[in-house]
Amino acid sequence: MSRCKVVAIANQKGGTGKTTTAASLGVALAMSGKRVLLIDADPQGDLTASLGWRNPDELETTLATHLEPLEPDAGILKHPEGVDLMPANIELSGTEVALVTAMNRERTLKAWLDEAKRGYDYALIDCMPSLGMLAVNALAAADSVIVPVQAQYLPAKGMTQLVKTIGRVKRQINPHLEIEGVLLTLVDGRTNLAKQIEASLREGYGKTLRVFGATVPLAVRAAETSAYGKSIFQHDAKSPVAAAYAKLAEEVLEDAQRKRDTHRPAVAR
Repeated sequence: MSRCKVVAIANQKGGTGKTTTAASLGVALAMSGKRVLLIDADPQGDLTASLGWRNPDELETTLATHLEPLEPDAGILKHPEGVDLMPANIELSGTEVALVTAMNRERTLKAWLDEAKRGYDYALIDCMPSLGMLAVNALAAADSVIVPVQAQYLPAKGMTQLVKTIGRVKRQINPHLEIEGVLLTLVDGRTNLAKQIEASLREGYGKTLRVFGATVPLAVRAAETSAYGKSIFQHDAKSPVAAAYAKLAEEVLEDAQRKRDTHRPAVAR
């Protein structure tokens, strides 16, 4: 059985494309033959709704349920495009409050995911737009983080705090946590500002963090996908957005292969 890689899709800023990235990357990886579990860790349930489950609050078994003892695969939903989903709804808000006083509170999500991820190659966690207890749980459970950043000045500036939080979790809770990369999203290639932000991010962070070669363009067609419960690959397979997420999946897979190749000789010895 292959080892499952857990990737958190995180940014404390809203509107940076986290949910679209989780769904699109997950489907792109599934199209490459990988077994993928998507985890909605946002009480708003946007990932759940965008994949076609319109009324998340009516679901009986969700991520909130699993933060109490339960069979690991209970409530996992099957999406027609080859990914599985652990949904979320408003109950998760109450769970976050309860976690503040819980024992081993930072590792509650990890305790469930360590069992649930068996049989998968990738588990992608769609984090809520905050740096609260649920986000810390996601970072504690993850092997790496993908940071979607909107190509505008304030979202780019706000990334500094997230990088500090990831560093703190790495030092205190999860020493194996890495930043997989920064993904530029909602890029309006017609504006000089977007080009300047991209150049600034690549120059400012590129020396210490990976900035993915893939950039996700601003497109109405991408925003429409959540209304149909489909990924961009089903809704508009020939669009620039679909091409961008296909390229992102290639970069993620290539990086994983490169790390396996680097590690293999050491294991052989």
